[in-house]
Amino acid sequence: MEKMNVESFNLDHRTVAAPYVRVADTKELPGGDVLVKYDVRFCQPNADHLEMPVVHSLEHLMAEHMRSHTDAVVDISPMGCQTGFYALLAGGTYEEFLDTLEATLADVLEATEVPAANEVQCGWGASHSLEGAQRAAAEFLAHRAEWTQVLA
Repeated sequence: MEKMNVESFNLDHRTVAAPYVRVADTKELPGGDVLVKYDVRFCQPNADHLEMPVVHSLEHLMAEHMRSHTDAVVDISPMGCQTGFYALLAGGTYEEFLDTLEATLADVLEATEVPAANEVQCGWGASHSLEGAQRAAAEFLAHRAEWTQVLA
């Protein structure tokens, strides 16, 4: 296959085994800062996916809670395929990110509401599922020992 500009389009999604966390890209900025993009894959591509209210709630929960564990968060973005998220951080190591993600998902399990899940702070405040987000987080955490194994 021809190499594409988007890194994830060059990943053979048939060869991965979710759940996993991988470094999808690293960029050094002109000033020397380093951005690291993580592929946080909750579901097996082309076999399973998260429902949109679950994706939406996990996005809100992780975006809010991860920032309590590190100042390095630039962005948390859901994948359009609904199988996971991209986390963009300024620097840090892979191992540090895994620990931060674990702490963040533990926070998700303890949450009593989805942050900013209302029509004032969110573009579709009615489309959330705290329970679904917590189930997905619990399942992902249950496989913590497998996060570093990307390929089947």
